[in-house]
Amino acid sequence: MSDPSLRQGATEGELGNEVEGYLLWQARIAEAEQRAQEFVRPMDWLTTAQRTEIEQSYVEDALRRARKDLERIAARCTSLRAEYENRYRELRRRCVGWTLGVCAGLAAAVTLLLLL
Repeated sequence: MSDPSLRQGATEGELGNEVEGYLLWQARIAEAEQRAQEFVRPMDWLTTAQRTEIEQSYVEDALRRARKDLERIAARCTSLRAEYENRYRELRRRCVGWTLGVCAGLAAAVTLLLLL
């Protein structure tokens, strides 16, 4: 990658991915907070401090679970990418082998025909 414009595009792509990830995580936080509030709303007997504590605990638990899910998905994506790259490399090697074999066979056949 010696072309600076290619490096710039990769940096912009990485920045875009980071911004998207940040926005998705913020949406996940907002969703967890909303669910926590909905969870404690029917519990009229709680004091404000208890309500806040339960909400915080609920949000922390939801975000911990979300992080584990995302880490598991990321690990699976990485393993799938490795599998696909290996498979593609193997198929490409086979294709080149067959192409070289056919070309060698055709060259041999043409040489034999020219000798006759």
